[in-house]
Amino acid sequence: MRSLVFTDRYSKRAASFIRQHPEVVSQYSKALQLLQINPRHPSLRPVVYEGRLSGVQSVSLNAVTLEMMVTDKEVVLISIS
Repeated sequence: MRSLVFTDRYSKRAASFIRQHPEVVSQYSKALQLLQINPRHPSLRPVVYEGRLSGVQSVSLNAVTLEMMVTDKEVVLISIS
């Protein structure tokens, strides 16, 4: 199981996003749980970026899209939309 790393910028954006969209809290929680277990889980619809954004990945669960960097031991969350 990987650990989740929340950057300061991500934490501020996530708090703002959840305040604006309280209806997605359960989906957001489910996405975080799945990221810890398996960041490439099919229900997350993972996307790996190339080129300038090489190393960055995104997952989406209905209305929530999370951008992150994944290593063997951790998932560093970068952005939420």
